[in-house]
Amino acid sequence: MLYRFQSRASPDFVMLEVHARQLFDIIGKAPAPQGIVTVEQIPGAIAALESALAREASNPHNHDDYAVEGHANEAEKQHVGLHQRAAPLLHMLRDSLAEKKDVTWKT
Repeated sequence: MLYRFQSRASPDFVMLEVHARQLFDIIGKAPAPQGIVTVEQIPGAIAALESALAREASNPHNHDDYAVEGHANEAEKQHVGLHQRAAPLLHMLRDSLAEKKDVTWKT
């Protein structure tokens, strides 16, 4: 399943369910088929993502709290970290906060 994130302040983007669920967990939202981060909730969501990214930077394993143990060396090199997965949402949240627009998603 795919999640489509939308805001009137930023271009849409699509994310795989497994990655979107991780971001929902970080920002404290349920992975429902549709949802919203209101303008009032955006600062908290940004702070939660930034905190998770700071933790990721200090994690010696793949630099990612969500990494699966036991990767082969080649898999370690190709691993996509949280900082890459979170970037589109973080940009959308920042743009939406600046323009005072909600962020929504749907499947």
